[in-house]
Amino acid sequence: MLSVGILGLGEGRSTISAVLQSEKLRLKAICDLSLELCRKRGDEFKVYDFTTDYQEMLDDKEIDIIAIYTPDHLHAEHVKLALLHNKHVVCTKPFIDDLSKAKELIELQKRTGKKVFVGQSSRFFEPMKKQRKDYEDGLIGELISIESYYHADHRWFLEKPWSLQASFKWLYGGLSHPVDFIRWYLPNIEEVMGYGMLSSNGKKGGLKNPDTMHFIFRASDGRVARVSGCYTGPVQPVTRDSEMSCILRGTEGCSQGDYMDLRYAITDRTGEERMLTWEHKLKHYFRFEGKSHHAGEYQNYLEYFADSIEQNFTAYPDLQEGIGTIALLQAMDRSLQIGVPVKIKDVLAENGLA
Repeated sequence: MLSVGILGLGEGRSTISAVLQSEKLRLKAICDLSLELCRKRGDEFKVYDFTTDYQEMLDDKEIDIIAIYTPDHLHAEHVKLALLHNKHVVCTKPFIDDLSKAKELIELQKRTGKKVFVGQSSRFFEPMKKQRKDYEDGLIGELISIESYYHADHRWFLEKPWSLQASFKWLYGGLSHPVDFIRWYLPNIEEVMGYGMLSSNGKKGGLKNPDTMHFIFRASDGRVARVSGCYTGPVQPVTRDSEMSCILRGTEGCSQGDYMDLRYAITDRTGEERMLTWEHKLKHYFRFEGKSHHAGEYQNYLEYFADSIEQNFTAYPDLQEGIGTIALLQAMDRSLQIGVPVKIKDVLAENGLA
């Protein structure tokens, strides 16, 4: 059984629950700069092996995996230190916020031979897993186009002081989920064009960057995709719409996975229409108040990563794919700023990443 150390106990709350309920992993230690938060999580989960010193956890020879849930700008350094201390790494999305640090991480991973997995949790919800399997089984034929969105009334999120800083962007904090769906099916995105705006609700709430964005992607084989994100306005009832969806349109069918609604619909190559739900798994996915944390999908991806270590296969998204997603997000960010299409290869080249 592999041992895990968790760094960052805000979002890391889900990971604590995931590891404690897993038969494949053992929780060795938790870490956060805030002693108050360490004590709070300790009392919540009855886990009292905590520290405010990351180095103490890195030096623990019993820990096999470091799971990183710190603020985005710290990811690169925290991943680097974990690799230097011979640990496998899980890092939450977005993987890093500075592509200039990517080359060093690639070289370090090659040198250490340790695995790095990006916790892009959206892929590990039941509807998205089913949609991917049906796609790989050929039920909708050849993929023509993909569209994805994340539309949510997240005005409550603006109560977090750091969300109102100039460094916070919904592009990375929210759109990275549906963008990952696009890259999952079309990894060869070549160019992106987008427009964005800061809505009156966002301005009123104190946001500094766009909260409403729409993008078009073009892949190197000519296929196109689109993604959109709207974060500070009312949404439709879940019986009519979903906050986050991924829609695949193929030559012989179409499918739609509705993320947190645990709902999936497909019209397959026979013309048969089906809809599936997983209400019986609600308690697996949502273990805390409301739907603020999704511990079930974290458990799904952590166990998948554990299998990849034990069985020596690559768990995706890996380090390379995580970097590719950041390059795409940075190209999207640039397109918003300059108002013209941006090529992904240019962003990669600027950072020495061919």
